[in-house]
Amino acid sequence: MNNPDPQLQNKLNLLEKWYSERKGSIVAFSGGIDSTLVLFLARKFQGKDNAIGVISNSESLKTKDFELAQSFCQDFDIHLEIIKTEELSDLRYNQNPENRCYFCKEHLFHDLQTIQQKYPTFDVLSGTNQDDLGDYRPGLQAAAKYQVLSPMTDCQISKEELRQIARYFELPNWDKPASPCLSSRIPYNHQITREKLQQVEAAENYLNEMGFRDVRVRHYGDYAKVEVQPSEIQKLLILEKEVVEKIAAFGFQKVQIDKEGLVSGKLNRALKGINYTK
Repeated sequence: MNNPDPQLQNKLNLLEKWYSERKGSIVAFSGGIDSTLVLFLARKFQGKDNAIGVISNSESLKTKDFELAQSFCQDFDIHLEIIKTEELSDLRYNQNPENRCYFCKEHLFHDLQTIQQKYPTFDVLSGTNQDDLGDYRPGLQAAAKYQVLSPMTDCQISKEELRQIARYFELPNWDKPASPCLSSRIPYNHQITREKLQQVEAAENYLNEMGFRDVRVRHYGDYAKVEVQPSEIQKLLILEKEVVEKIAAFGFQKVQIDKEGLVSGKLNRALKGINYTK
């Protein structure tokens, strides 16, 4: 492992100081790179007995992300606790309002209090990074309500810097594409159901198997829109007939290729008058 450049070393120093000032961490872990690094650094700077990962095996988490999260903790000797949040049974959540993410995180952080009772001196941490503060993320309100801390925002770590740090420590998912919850594929005010989430997951898994690494399948009720990286749209169009037939078989009457390509948070374009700093 080579020494990091001075700028990255400065960020690592800030993070080490941040963790060293606290007794222990309970990390809301999803298997994504953000929470992975937060958990890894808790293990590194606070020690094995003071770093707890907690993942919810909910319907909105992809099965393969759940499995990868378990493997990561096994490989890095990290204690992982598995819970089951029930946000899908909450009408405030499954009716999919604009602040759906708030109710999801409220369920998660509320349930994490049970874990915190076992480790009363530990802080609950999230993987929120500095760049997240510029997007519409109602979950940040839930984090504030439950006093969830974020080392990456406190140390002003951007998403790119976060990936650089993860790469420096040779974490296996340092370049893993963002994998937001499956519910984010369903437009606001369209009801979220277990069946819809399963359809989206099956369609995206198929696209991954076809060689498209970073994908979204948006669920518009009776039809689906497929997004891949702009550089891969032509490849997708060559396979369009096969892709459309296969994804339709998962329960869609119609399947469209989104020729703009993948845009993270595209469904947020429907929102107006939202203060992104909240």
